Amino acid sequence: MGRSAERPPAPEPLPHPVVDNHCHLDIDAHGGVGLEPAEAIAAAAAVGVTRIVQIGCDLPGARWAVAAAAEHSGLIAGVALHPNEAPRLAATGSLDAALAEIESLAVAHDKVRAVGETGLDHFRTGEDGRAVQVESFRRHIDLAKRLDKTLVIHDRDTHDEVLAVLDEEGVPERWVMHCFSGDADFARRCLDRGAHLSFAGTMTFKNAQPVRDALAVTPLDRVLVETDAPFLTPTPYRGRPNASYLVPLTVRAMAEVRGDDLETLCAALDTNTERAFGGAW
Repeated sequence: MGRSAERPPAPEPLPHPVVDNHCHLDIDAHGGVGLEPAEAIAAAAAVGVTRIVQIGCDLPGARWAVAAAAEHSGLIAGVALHPNEAPRLAATGSLDAALAEIESLAVAHDKVRAVGETGLDHFRTGEDGRAVQVESFRRHIDLAKRLDKTLVIHDRDTHDEVLAVLDEEGVPERWVMHCFSGDADFARRCLDRGAHLSFAGTMTFKNAQPVRDALAVTPLDRVLVETDAPFLTPTPYRGRPNASYLVPLTVRAMAEVRGDDLETLCAALDTNTERAFGGAW
């Protein structure tokens, strides 16, 4: 899929506010053409995306997320080491120190609601780094449970492995499958363990019928929406920069797949996100 630096136009506003429950306001993946954080927040609010969960994936990103949540009323933060970050840190002998700082950041402000994104990734990490990923994932699960934070899981080509670790460690009270990428059977397995399932612009892609099947079987009270911005821009703007203001495109596609009234779905997404992340903010 080719890349374009041109930002998509703003979609029609939603009839009820929703939350983008997974965003990276600090990352610019499109050569300096991304929105500034305050601009991105304002653009999202203008179309009904009134709150955002800012996710940090490494130490600089986690520090940034905490500071941004403290500054902006519509943000809360998640902090963690991305599964692909763990092997790099282990190779330099700094994984333990990094995990210790993540724990400190997780309690640095009451608007840090999540430990994530953590999890497993067999797409970018080979066999030699996978044991470290599992160890890091286990330690993040423990952290979420000890601190009563929401666990946000990254799962790329690792469905069975993620559930195996969760079954061994025990799930926290609240946990989210970020950018859900499985089929209906995997959705049911996650739901049986208490997950909220979060759907991104990927569910609009032509080759994503299994994800749409998963969305269709997810109960209304367990479904969430996200951008993973600046990545995963929904159809028809795939390949162009993503931002929270494009959530309405995904929400409308979700309503069509599920057969939900749009306003009913929006209200559920708003309520579900509060429940999944420990209450209103």
